[in-house]
Amino acid sequence: MSRGTITALVSELLDEGKIVEGDAVDIPRGRKPKLLRIRTEDRLVVAVDIRFGHTQLMLSDFSGAPIAVESFGTLTGPDELVAELASRIDASLDAHQQRGKCEGIGVVVPGMVEQDTGRVLNAPQLGWREVNIRDALQEATGHPVFIENAARAAALAQLWLGQETEGHGGDFVYISIFEGVGAGVAVNGQVVRGHSHLAGELGHVIIDPAGPTCMCGSRGCLEAHTSNLATLARYLGMEMGSEEVASRLAGTELTIADLIERAREGDERAHATLEETGHFLGYGVSLTVHALNPARIYIAGDIAAAWDIIEPPLRAVLQARALTPAAAATPVVPDREPYPRLRGAMALVLARDLAAPQIA
Repeated sequence: MSRGTITALVSELLDEGKIVEGDAVDIPRGRKPKLLRIRTEDRLVVAVDIRFGHTQLMLSDFSGAPIAVESFGTLTGPDELVAELASRIDASLDAHQQRGKCEGIGVVVPGMVEQDTGRVLNAPQLGWREVNIRDALQEATGHPVFIENAARAAALAQLWLGQETEGHGGDFVYISIFEGVGAGVAVNGQVVRGHSHLAGELGHVIIDPAGPTCMCGSRGCLEAHTSNLATLARYLGMEMGSEEVASRLAGTELTIADLIERAREGDERAHATLEETGHFLGYGVSLTVHALNPARIYIAGDIAAAWDIIEPPLRAVLQARALTPAAAATPVVPDREPYPRLRGAMALVLARDLAAPQIA
């Protein structure tokens, strides 16, 4: 582009308040140029992560820096959840109104989302089918709301907010392991949604037809072997496959963090349980390598804190099943960011404000 075109575009962005001028830079000769940066400090984003057992809400600035974080038990009734979210969002924004203006609300859910309409097509963990909370939350808060599958949003955050960008060239898979398992797929710097919004449903790929029952109703899904619920159930000697099991697990108040701590303190059963999760996860990774051949695979979730325990069995399965040495050598790395799904919710707002249309 010509210098005049660039100057016009920069002037437009300055007028819109999207970017601001910084200090002038010394150069050997000529007019001193001024640095430009994205305006972040007085622009706020609300991020919402709806999970099976609890929902997290975070207020951040436009750089992704957290300002306030809170959590409450998830209300699976859509109307009740929207009312609770609206109340908490309003209270958070009122408490921090001196920090700036809210630019939007990003919401991530453990299910399939139709982007155009914002409908949650199917979220087995929440018992939702054809549910639209986006429009209701937008009406209740008066702020634009963007909703997306949690793993897909986390992949978008890795493109926008990830500190490590070398080595994948925008081609990677982001596997998210929480109460469910999903994957965000990025190809050439674009997050893939699929023809009918099903891209990345890795958790519901069957790795053992005779395996435990998944919350989606099928048997032997990867999610039924590697999710937080599956790992805890295996440790406690429970059989996955019903809401009763999930409620019993919730009643134990045992978490993946507790299980990792027990493993490090010498609990052999806890250690073996985590290794088994790594083994099953290796099947999911090998399927991903053979189907998509990404430059890198990220593993996110509570289980990432046990990377030293789960990586060896994961890598062993990948080595045994890989079709080529290059496939076996695919980098598989943990993402230890504390709020990966909330970062994904933030990215939904950031990308729509700053990205080229095909990214947003």
